[in-house]
Order: sequence, then structure tokens, then C-alpha cells
Amino acid sequence: MPDTAPHFVARDKALAQRWADWQPGPVRGPGQSGKGKPFTLEDLDPGDKPFSIGDKSDDKDAVEALAVELDALQNLFYADRRYKLLVVLQGTDTSGKDGTIRGVFGRMSALGVHAVGWKAPTETERAHDYLWRIHQQVPQAGDITVFNRSHYEDVLVPVVNGWITPAQHQQRLAHINDFERMLSETGTIVLKFLLHIGLDEQRERLQERLDDPAKHWKFSMGDIAVRKQWSEYRKAYDTLLNATHTPWAPWTIVPANSKTHRNLMIATLLREVLQSLDLRYPTGDPELAHFTVD
Repeated sequence: MPDTAPHFVARDKALAQRWADWQPGPVRGPGQSGKGKPFTLEDLDPGDKPFSIGDKSDDKDAVEALAVELDALQNLFYADRRYKLLVVLQGTDTSGKDGTIRGVFGRMSALGVHAVGWKAPTETERAHDYLWRIHQQVPQAGDITVFNRSHYEDVLVPVVNGWITPAQHQQRLAHINDFERMLSETGTIVLKFLLHIGLDEQRERLQERLDDPAKHWKFSMGDIAVRKQWSEYRKAYDTLLNATHTPWAPWTIVPANSKTHRNLMIATLLREVLQSLDLRYPTGDPELAHFTVD
């Protein structure tokens, strides 16, 4: 079985184990199938808080401190320019993708951090292969790009609604693995988070949107139609998690019933990845060492 890329393994053994506990089994290389029982999201409790350091107040303080650290690391990442970072936030409606972007990435400079929200493809996008629009938005050198939803929608919505055949489904999973491997081999770190909430938690959050006029814009009757397909989407998620948990782009499942814990876990792991890169500022022009501005 291939090893996970080193920047996806925490240096602290206890943290590394906690991280591994929230991944969908061992990573798999091309053509390899999992041994034993396939992973299912039912094995993990969305209400757990494995990265909590105390009560809610303690966790909130930790998120704030991490946000400051991440801002400094992002500045160094942007100056270093040796890497590109793609952060994938995937999850059902109300799982907290917007909140994660605000809570984890909100202090970072807009100069080098970009969020991309994915919706149904346009007519022009549908006229190309389904990864065409995705490739245009991946990060350039020194940038961190956060996907709010992602190319994984193309192995969720069409599968649940029967728009593609089982053979096409398997073909797309293989395409995605190859696409992410190409990104990885050309300098992009692909960090994938599945925001895992429960059915009851989703009901409460949808109701909250209905009850608050300031949140009506976030509610759609389409959300209710998709909610009725909960079990079908869970099966599709289980399939993609088992098929696309790879050494170059492994998945992390984030128990996200707690918004504070969700942010704490993602911020902690993001810091771990950035710190593993041995980032450094570029060497300045030696002729400027003794230059004085008049």
C-alpha cells in the first residue's frame, strides 16, 4: 500500500493518529482496491469533537489564535512561491462551507487567498468536459484557493439523479484521481475536507434559515428536494471517499455538527500542512545588503 505524502502526516504522533482516525481508511494507489469492509460515513459520528481542547469558549479562543498563525503562514507561503495549495470543502447543504471560509481563512490576505463557489455548470461549461471549468480555477504559484463545493459534485448529483451510467460514474472517479495526481505532480497540494453533519443537524440549520429573514436568501426549496435524497447522497459519498482517498490527495472527514470544532479541526490541520513545507522567504539581492534609502 502506498504511503501518504509527508505533508499529510502530522509530525506529532498523537495528532497524526487523530488525523488518521478521521480518514476513510488507508490510502490507495492506482488500480488498488480496499481490503476488508469498505468505509462508510455511518462509522463516524458527526457530533464528535476529536480536536477539542476544552469547552466551546476554549475552542473559540484556539480558532482565533490559529487564524493569526495561519495569516502569517499564508504570507510566507505567498512569498515562497514554490507551492500551490488547493483546499476542497465538500459537504451537503448547511454543512458549513461558507462558515469555514470565514472562520479559518478570514484573516488571510485577499492577495493570495481565493475562494471559488461552484454551482450548476453554465451552457458554455457543459459544452466542454466536466473538469474543464475546474482546471481554470486551480491555484497559481504562491496562492491558496478554497473550493466551496468542487469537482466532486460531478460524481454526486449526476449519480443520485441517474444522469450518468455506472460505467461513466467509475470513469469519472478515475478521471478525478488522475486530475488530482497531475496537480500534485506539478506542485499543487490538494487538501480535501468532507464536512460531515447529521440529518437532524441539517434540519435545524435549514429551519434556522427559514426563521431568520436575514438568511432567507440562503434557503431554496431545492434544498428540501435534495434532503429527501439523503440516503442516496450518503451512498454516493461513501463511493467517492473509498475511490478517491489517494496518497497524493487524501480525504479528511470533519465532524461538523459543532461549527466551532469544525473550524478548529480544519485550522489545526491546515497549519500542520503549511508548517511541514519548510517555507522560507526568497533570498534578496545581495547588492541591496548595504543600500541606504536617502
